[in-house]
Amino acid sequence: MAYAIGIDIGGTKVALALVDEYGKVREQSKIPTDTSIEPTAMIAKINQEVESLLKQAAVSLEDMDGIGIGSPGPLDSKNGMISCPPNLQNWRDVDIVAQVKNHFGLPVILENDANAAAMAEKWLGAAKENDNFAYVTISTGIGAGLFADGKLLGGARGNAGDIGHTVVDPAYGRCPCGQYGCLEFIASGTAIGKRGSEIAGKPLTTEQVFDLYHQRDEKIQTYIEDVFQKIGIALVSLINTFDPEKIVLGGGVSKVGEPLFSAVRAYVSQYALNPAGRNTEIVPAELDQNAGVVGAAGLVFNLK
Repeated sequence: MAYAIGIDIGGTKVALALVDEYGKVREQSKIPTDTSIEPTAMIAKINQEVESLLKQAAVSLEDMDGIGIGSPGPLDSKNGMISCPPNLQNWRDVDIVAQVKNHFGLPVILENDANAAAMAEKWLGAAKENDNFAYVTISTGIGAGLFADGKLLGGARGNAGDIGHTVVDPAYGRCPCGQYGCLEFIASGTAIGKRGSEIAGKPLTTEQVFDLYHQRDEKIQTYIEDVFQKIGIALVSLINTFDPEKIVLGGGVSKVGEPLFSAVRAYVSQYALNPAGRNTEIVPAELDQNAGVVGAAGLVFNLK
């Protein structure tokens, strides 16, 4: 039996899992992301946690095919560098692949976290039968992993698919990236919580904003329906640009369910340029809970 470690680095936590060649999670754990320490010290903690997982599972390094890492971008996957993620403020040009590889002596691969989740959906989830698809995560941020002709599309440095900073409506104001009207600034979970609170005149979580939407609060309902339209606009751009046969939607915001899927399917069916593109399948992700770690491990097995 061959194994790989999958590591999913986030702004608040790092998820790790020992995954076998069939995609089954054998052991898993989470540790807090400590941004008060240097990145090299945090990576040392990650290495220590990997050792603990291997020990718990009684798996030796000889049984390991490698270690896959999913990280927020921007990054330089070709050179194994995490460049400057907005939610990891002190992580600048961090050579994570070299530090992990030197510690374990195993192959190590780094990819954007959305790419890793896309790999999970291709390997075991909603896109098993698809060679051309986009996985879109709508959560704290928004990103996409793209498969073309059965291969993960990374781009020159591994940052392809950063659709969160596609401009969809400048009227919404200036995104922290500097542009006006970015999709992430409008439709991410963070954005929905913030703007929903402004509309309601009181602090609300994203979940509470959606509760008001389901309760047919008139102002919130108008706002959320506009958010769904902006997501539809972004999906049409994806379809027009990459011609996928399927779009898989994941992340916390996708959990609103049928209202979102109905709205974006209706928009795509009307506005995608190619008549065939108007029939693009838009489906929920199947592996949200462990997509990051399973997909990161899948990156290793995909190299074989």
